[in-house]
Amino acid sequence: MTQRYDGPIIDAHHHLWDLSLGRHDWLTGGDSPAKALGDLAFLRHDYLVADYLKDAGPQPIAGSVFVEAIWNRDRPVTEEVAWVESLARPRAIAARCVAWAPLQSPDAGAAIEALVAYPGVVGLRETIRWHPDPANRWTVAGLLDDPAWRRGATIMAEHGLLLELLMNPYQADDVVRLAHDMPGLPIVVNHCGTPVDRDADGLTRWKRGLQAMGACPNVSIKLSNFAAYAADKSLPSLRATVMTCIDAFGPARALFGTDYPVGRRAMSFQDICERFRDIVQDFPLDEQAALFHDNTARIYRFH
Repeated sequence: MTQRYDGPIIDAHHHLWDLSLGRHDWLTGGDSPAKALGDLAFLRHDYLVADYLKDAGPQPIAGSVFVEAIWNRDRPVTEEVAWVESLARPRAIAARCVAWAPLQSPDAGAAIEALVAYPGVVGLRETIRWHPDPANRWTVAGLLDDPAWRRGATIMAEHGLLLELLMNPYQADDVVRLAHDMPGLPIVVNHCGTPVDRDADGLTRWKRGLQAMGACPNVSIKLSNFAAYAADKSLPSLRATVMTCIDAFGPARALFGTDYPVGRRAMSFQDICERFRDIVQDFPLDEQAALFHDNTARIYRFH
C-alpha cells in the first residue's frame, strides 16, 4: 500500500543574504559569471531566516544546510560563515554550513583551518561550471585536475570536510576521476547535475554523466531546484527529472533540497515539497524518509 511521507524534512540546500552588508555584488549589478542565471531581479531583496521560515510555512522542516552564496571573494573566507552563525536559527535552520575557500591558493590550508573552527562548517563548495557556450560559462575548464587545486582538496579531506560541486554535465568525467583518485572524499553534486542543455544531445550527455558519477560510491546528488530542469511543471515531467537522478544514484545517495530563494523562479516552496512527495510516494517509506531527511542528516552530520 502506498504511504505518502509526512515526516520531518532537512532541506539540503538553500541560501541566505543581507544585501545591506554589500557582500553580494553578483546580485546587485556587479559583473559575475552568475549572469548566466539571467534576470536576477526576483532575488534582489534580503533573504534571512525569517524569510525562509515564512516560505517553509507548514512544511515540517527539522533542519537545513546553508550553502555559500558567492560572498564577495575579496573578503576574508570566514566572514560569511561568521555572519550566518551569528543569526538566530530556530528549528536547526542553517545548522550546517557549506562554505567556500580558494583551494587553488597557496593559502588554502590556512583558510580551511580558519573555517573548520566554526562548528557548523561541514564542507566547501567549488564552482566548476565550464560550458562551450561563453554565455553559460562560469569558470575555466579542468579545475578539478589542476595540481594546486588537488593539494587544497587533499587538505580539505584531511580536515573531514565534504566537497560540493556546482557543475554542468560537461564536468561529469572530471568528477569521476576525482572520485576515483580520492575515494575517501565525500562529493555532493548540486542541482541534479544542472542539465542546462535541453536538446537531445544535452539530455543524453546529462544522463550518461549521472550514470558515471552514480557508479562512484563516494558521490551523492542533491535534487535541489529539480523543477528548473523539467520540460514543464507537469508531474510526469518533474518525475522524469527526479527519477533520472535517483535511478543513477539510488535512494541512499539522493537528497531533497529547495535551493531557495533561487528555486522560487521555478516553483513555490510548498509545491517543491508536495510535488516531491508525489514523485516518491510509491517508494518504501524508509526510502522516502532517506530522501527527505536521513541522507542529509547522515552526510551533513546532523547527529
